[in-house]
Amino acid sequence: MENCRMESSLQKELCPTSSTKEASNRGHPNIFIKRNAARPSKVYDTYWKFAAERQEIFFRQVYGTHEPVTQDPILAIHKFTNAYRASDRVSQYLIRNVIYGGGEQTPQEIFFRIILFKLFNRIGTWELLKETFGEVRYSEYSFDRYDRVLTSAIESGARIYSAAYIMPTAMAFAVDGRKHRSHLCLLETMLKEHVPERLGEALSMRAAFDILRSYPMLGDFLAYQFITDLNYSSLINFSENDFVIAGPGARDGLRKCFSDFGAFSEYDLIRQTMDKQADEFDRLGLRFKSLWGRPLQLIDCQNLFCEVDKYARIAHPDVVGLTGRTRIKQIYKPSQSPIDYWYPPKWEINDKINASPMLLSIGQTGKLWA
Repeated sequence: MENCRMESSLQKELCPTSSTKEASNRGHPNIFIKRNAARPSKVYDTYWKFAAERQEIFFRQVYGTHEPVTQDPILAIHKFTNAYRASDRVSQYLIRNVIYGGGEQTPQEIFFRIILFKLFNRIGTWELLKETFGEVRYSEYSFDRYDRVLTSAIESGARIYSAAYIMPTAMAFAVDGRKHRSHLCLLETMLKEHVPERLGEALSMRAAFDILRSYPMLGDFLAYQFITDLNYSSLINFSENDFVIAGPGARDGLRKCFSDFGAFSEYDLIRQTMDKQADEFDRLGLRFKSLWGRPLQLIDCQNLFCEVDKYARIAHPDVVGLTGRTRIKQIYKPSQSPIDYWYPPKWEINDKINASPMLLSIGQTGKLWA
């Protein structure tokens, strides 16, 4: 097929030849549909190099390597999230302190804590609530009490929302212009309508996502982020490879990494990126350190497209995405508070973190290495 003149293993996967296909029922004729191939741009290789170096920086920080942690001038100056979403500071705080920090593990309490935290997505806001109420519990929750604390913080000039992404007002519950009140009302409504129990009965991550997506304010991006956070808990237990939604930044990154999608959707490209990670690291001669044996999941590959969009603004200024942004706003500032990394117990990697510095690599040997 002429459309299969491709260099990368991902390209080959996205454009199979008819000779690789067999009819499932030999009593019927084969029917082949020619699919236009996706065309990677020069940013596609940068995606893999960025992922490998960002993960190298992560492990240099985990094991206390002295500065500088990277020779890459862009990564050294600008702030980027980790290759693995669960390794980011806010996700780590959520997992250790909010989900598994000693609170009751009933469906209602788990859901209440996670969604309350994520609506603000700011560690300082959670700590303010804990300082005020001791434990953050749905069984002791009062709209008036929580509203007073948050309103007082706003009026004193404090920020209660994260700047990571814009959190819109839940307009269906907005009665007086205060965004945080609309969010508290949204959370109350979800609990009254038994969303935790409904999520527990969902048969797939997509079905659980659809439950959240049906509520005001929770568009595709937020619903996907929230279901991923809920999936860190014992409330639901889906593979992170079940389902993915490309956020705005990832869509920008996809269009920088692929000059032409061909016949493939954003979902297809993220899925194939995840599936072919070992082959692509090999192709480029990169030795990628996995998360103690856990390869990149769909959510991680989606996030990496978002981060490479930012990286390419400097590395490949001639490649324009959807938004046309040319600057990276956030500057990297080393944190004075180290993270004691800890992941959802069901991933079964926590005992590997301190047991040995040996790490499972993806690409090249595929064996344990130091």
